[in-house]
Amino acid sequence: MSDVEPPSDDVEPLSAEDVGEGEPRRYPSTIGGGFYLVVLAVVAIAIGIITSGNWRLGIRWYGAALLFGALVRAVLPAKDAGMLAVRKRWWDCFLLIATGIALIFLAGSIPDQPGL
Repeated sequence: MSDVEPPSDDVEPLSAEDVGEGEPRRYPSTIGGGFYLVVLAVVAIAIGIITSGNWRLGIRWYGAALLFGALVRAVLPAKDAGMLAVRKRWWDCFLLIATGIALIFLAGSIPDQPGL
């Protein structure tokens, strides 16, 4: 049995971003975080294109966003990659490239359906 007491309920949780500063940070802390936001913006555009009816073009944009994310992840060191760094670099790049290529390939290879 340990002599460590459980934390008290009357202590307010404090974010690491707020320690020592008056205002919380409102920007990405790494350049990779900025590129991550770019990838998310392109994915949002792709979803908008998909919902407007041109699903092939939207899926291609989505795949291109993933390929761009893989390129950024491959170039930036882990400490600067931000949210793009989830696993080891080679694994992140492999998964992003494979998914991006698969989406672009499938968007081009699925035949048109009659009556749609």
